[in-house]
Amino acid sequence: MIQRIQTVYLSIAFIIAGVLTNFIPFFVIEENINMFLVNTLSNDSVLLKSVGIFTILSAILSLVAIFSYKKRQNQFVVNRLNVLINFYLLGVLIYLSLTLPGEMKISEKGILIYFPIVIIVLLVMANKAIKKDEDLVKSVDRLR
Repeated sequence: MIQRIQTVYLSIAFIIAGVLTNFIPFFVIEENINMFLVNTLSNDSVLLKSVGIFTILSAILSLVAIFSYKKRQNQFVVNRLNVLINFYLLGVLIYLSLTLPGEMKISEKGILIYFPIVIIVLLVMANKAIKKDEDLVKSVDRLR
């Protein structure tokens, strides 16, 4: 049953993590240098590489959770793992934004720093909907 509300939440989380991160820069380091997701994967910094890897992993886990709709418990566990990954991303992005080089010149902090917060909220709402479905199924089984 892909038409459930948690699928909508998970689809929006996938769109944010998988699609929008490729078009919106993480940071603007200098006047013409934007830090996109592809740039983070090819950077020398381990933290920036982890941001790129965990963003892609978050998008993949959202997609896996969408298509594991028949196994609600697995879907719930995948969403919790995805929430933990996004908390890590949030912490690393905040740390990187506070230690961004060239602060006196032109560095700008992008809106992409706040995407993990939005994804976490969407995943929590999806988990509440999954829990609600699971409770409904359990109550129907009790009546038999």
